[in-house]
Amino acid sequence: MTATLDTATLDTATLDTDALVPGTVVLDETVELRGPWSAVVAAGDVLTIVDLHGNQAVDTLIYDAHDTASRYSAAATVAGQGNLFLSTGSVLRDADGEPLMTLVGDEVGNHDTVGGACSQESNTLRYGHHTKHQHACVENFLIEGVKYGLGKRDLVSNINFFMNVPVETDGTLGIVDGLSAPGKRLAIRAERDALVLVSNCPQINNPCNGFDPTPVRMIVTRPQEV
Repeated sequence: MTATLDTATLDTATLDTDALVPGTVVLDETVELRGPWSAVVAAGDVLTIVDLHGNQAVDTLIYDAHDTASRYSAAATVAGQGNLFLSTGSVLRDADGEPLMTLVGDEVGNHDTVGGACSQESNTLRYGHHTKHQHACVENFLIEGVKYGLGKRDLVSNINFFMNVPVETDGTLGIVDGLSAPGKRLAIRAERDALVLVSNCPQINNPCNGFDPTPVRMIVTRPQEV
């Protein structure tokens, strides 16, 4: 499946200083609280994610825009860097170990690879049947993914940007208050044309969003040639 890259409206006169890697603005959008978002980030362009209010988890999936069967692999990414957590320099890889995107800037320093995405089913198991009606990240991914011909079988273990999931000494995982703060940013550079799907996490039953989901900002810039 091929996603469409639209650069026809590129404003070559506009430079963005809010982006962690400045450059010509390709896209600048706000993802509403609890909402889905997607875009194709062209090879060499940089996506800055801004945690506008702090302590917001941003669940993220990445696919090759021209072959969505090539997609982010948590296992290959973790094995490639020998670290569960992501920060500056982390290469986000597909199942063959090939780079999709690289984390080239990070003002937080720790992002989760193992916590997964909340779903209506997992909410029920973790927090009780009264949460069954609550919208969740899996539903956001499905709503956005269908635009590109993606379905539930195409969802894999995702990245949770800004989410703090420490590994305890006994090997268990915790979901605790985030390390981010209002205005904190990270930047990921596309190593090939990349389709990025985001769920601006709607979870209200654990501290990943401070029990209060908030909007985030997505800025795609094209760095200036030196």
